Amino acid sequence: MPQRGTVLGTIVVLAAPVLAACSGSSEDAVRDSAQAVLAEWTSGDLEAAAAATDDPVAALTLLTQTADDLADATLDAEVGEVTVEDGAATVAWSATWDLPAAPDWSYDGRMRLSETEDRWQVVAEPALVHPELGPGERLELTRVLPERAPITDADGVPIFTETEVVEVGVDPALVTDLPALAAGLSAATGIPADDIVADVEAAPEGQFVPVITLRRPDFEAIRAQVYDLPGAVFPTGTRLLAPTSRFAVALLGRVGPATAEVIEESAEDGAPRYAAGDQLGLSGLQRAFQERLAGVPGFTVSVVPGDGADGVADDGRVVGGVEPEPGTPLRTPLVPAVQLAAEAAVAGESRPAHLVAVRPGTGEILAVASNEAADPSLALAGRFPPGSSFKTITATALLAAGTLEPSTPVPCPATITIDGREFENADRFDLGTVPFGQAFARSCNTTFIEQGLTLPGGALAEAAAGYGVGSDWQLPVGVFGGSVPADSTGTTRAANTIGQGEVLISPAQLALVAAAVAGGTPAAPVEVLDGEPAGPAPEGPDPAVTEELRTMMREVVVSGTATALADRGEVYGKTGTAEFGTATPPEAHGWFTGFRLGGAAGDIAFATLVEGGQSSSVAVTVTDAFLGALG
Repeated sequence: MPQRGTVLGTIVVLAAPVLAACSGSSEDAVRDSAQAVLAEWTSGDLEAAAAATDDPVAALTLLTQTADDLADATLDAEVGEVTVEDGAATVAWSATWDLPAAPDWSYDGRMRLSETEDRWQVVAEPALVHPELGPGERLELTRVLPERAPITDADGVPIFTETEVVEVGVDPALVTDLPALAAGLSAATGIPADDIVADVEAAPEGQFVPVITLRRPDFEAIRAQVYDLPGAVFPTGTRLLAPTSRFAVALLGRVGPATAEVIEESAEDGAPRYAAGDQLGLSGLQRAFQERLAGVPGFTVSVVPGDGADGVADDGRVVGGVEPEPGTPLRTPLVPAVQLAAEAAVAGESRPAHLVAVRPGTGEILAVASNEAADPSLALAGRFPPGSSFKTITATALLAAGTLEPSTPVPCPATITIDGREFENADRFDLGTVPFGQAFARSCNTTFIEQGLTLPGGALAEAAAGYGVGSDWQLPVGVFGGSVPADSTGTTRAANTIGQGEVLISPAQLALVAAAVAGGTPAAPVEVLDGEPAGPAPEGPDPAVTEELRTMMREVVVSGTATALADRGEVYGKTGTAEFGTATPPEAHGWFTGFRLGGAAGDIAFATLVEGGQSSSVAVTVTDAFLGALG
């Protein structure tokens, strides 16, 4: 039986005609008696309400049973028509039950009153609660949840489907050696043994203790390690899951059982929208669009035989209810083939790795992948120095200034000193004087610092803004738009030109920059098709500048720092190694950003980050695997 709830509500007196064969004082007394019962009932004082009836013991039993049957519901009552005749009276009233995590239930009731020793008292009978409730019967409330609406891919195919899962857990009654059991489960699942021991010891007697939920193939992979452990049990079920455990999880999020925290957060005017056992969106789009996807629960109220009511044969009859309202599907631009290719690519890297793919011209996010070692949220919201991958933006500013063209000769010395700080190329290479396009292809830091410092103070930030960098995108799942300060000076300003200093960006935003170069038209990011715009589309550079930049990015793959991608089709890009932290020698992230025109997936832009990769070559390797998987 559910925990008894507190019934709190209000009582309203309606002006209504009175049919009476007695004096007006009798009618008033009848109304007062009915109001007295309803006032105490709606306030939650069931003993006081029962005491105002003709049989307080029977009434208290009845009202207590109703509070149990409609646990955590609150009652509002409106008193209506009063009829008095020959020492008997009836009072019409309307009930509205505010049910927990369900629509309201309203019905019209009628209570009988009898006159004893010049006092009118409400008759303590089941019909007092509901007109169809009879002796030996009680109410049964059943919430009815609609099927959760799907989140779909770009083609409208649901991404999340009912998937078989296995609950790896512990039945305390079967445990013979808890430390040994915990050690065995920990070795197979990675859950700390101490946590398993603590959960089992804290569990109430006879309660199943969950350890981890696994998809059936994942469970089969560890079955031999855990199946014969005394005390381990493995109930099966289904959950609404994406094709893989990491499938665009940063964007899509997860669905799981309602937690106490989520239920509490959902409360409106003290009444939670959800109940234990509900499947809710816990993160990502699943949480951002929880109400849309979940729909509105319905309910049924039935009259059923009470406990021990041997003489009542009725199996139950519905006396009220509301049909559930299904949720509304949500369509994303995700392309499963692109997503799975991205997942496979990052899975091959042991260090934290991310890959975000975007459709040129539209800003539609096609894939968001992070490997097991990575925090998946950082693919969209991470704040990383972009290193030399930022030279696409510095080059944009330089080309837009009109002082350089791809063929313009520029010096590329091994080092350059700014305000007493020495900056160097990777391995201190020295190209002498080369065309600007070649300095870009070979990622010459000294060239970009020297040339970048000739730009006006805000030019770099202005060029970045043209691609949307620095935008505060308004999205269901946040994307860090990047940060390029316009007021840096000295060595910080020099470092900014090569994506160090104070410049920060996310993989998703860097992919959007590449998409803008590929398509010629920058676009705001799109996470949900037909949704609200994330913001105004950036203006972008002059088309002539974009065309020159494309030529330079193609040369990176043909003869520069990303020749490993030369056989992957018409690929354009920019490598980047971004130092961070205070270690000596410094740690560094590895980046590659770019786009491919044509191919099985069509035109596609991307950004790849390997955290702590030390070199851009690791990001190129991940990108190579991605493009190879796409075909």
